[in-house]
Amino acid sequence: MKNHTDYPLPFKGKKEYKTNREEIKTNFLNYLLFYPRIIKIVYGSNRMTKKNLYNRYNWVASSLFTIRAMEKAGLDFHVEGLDNIGKFDGPAVFVGNHMSTLETVALPTFIQPIKSVVYVIKEELTNYPLFGPVAKARHPILVGRANPREDLQIVLNEGSARLQDGRSVIIFPQRTRSKYLDAKNFNSLGVKLAKRNDVYVVPLALLTDAWQNGKIVKEFGKLDRTKKVHFAFGEPFKVETNGTEENQRVIDFIKSKLIEWGREEYVL
Repeated sequence: MKNHTDYPLPFKGKKEYKTNREEIKTNFLNYLLFYPRIIKIVYGSNRMTKKNLYNRYNWVASSLFTIRAMEKAGLDFHVEGLDNIGKFDGPAVFVGNHMSTLETVALPTFIQPIKSVVYVIKEELTNYPLFGPVAKARHPILVGRANPREDLQIVLNEGSARLQDGRSVIIFPQRTRSKYLDAKNFNSLGVKLAKRNDVYVVPLALLTDAWQNGKIVKEFGKLDRTKKVHFAFGEPFKVETNGTEENQRVIDFIKSKLIEWGREEYVL
């Protein structure tokens, strides 16, 4: 993989992005080549990590290459609200639902060139062969699943440190990947983190079930080319109350987009 010294910026200045089938062609061979291409991208990123070259520019490049691999394999993207990412100064907390591996690899392309960003991820991901060192290289906030109270403090403390350092935080409050939006399990941690640091919350709705979870390894599921990939960045806002109303605002935004995208059955 080429060593990038600046951001690839194919979406600069745009409010939305849609896959252009006039420019990006697909066929069955490209579908079959999807995972070999993904493995090549991860392998190249891993090599850069070992050389201390996996910086923010190469992170965005690998993310963009992955999106292009998905598009060549037959997935169509529609990303809305890109202008909402840069409507304000300083970092933010991006709070969204979590369906698949797809958003984990794709979001840096859209957010990082505008707002330096880190993920809240499961610590076990950093132990994966090849991918683990790559994930760890981008300064994530690591949590487990055994002790939710301990994870809460880790996110609040380390998240605050990242925000004060000027880095935004992506958090998926449902903790595990699911196509369903379950309001009862959509905790307010992201909103609390934003309130503690007086930064904006950016709601993030996504529909990424086109990359299915694998039966043995979640990250290696099938692609469903009949389904479109959707991202929507909502209007940024500050947390003015104890956070309950604002967390519901995020849930309502995600719910409205899932219904708009024809997935009302995913709303519990």
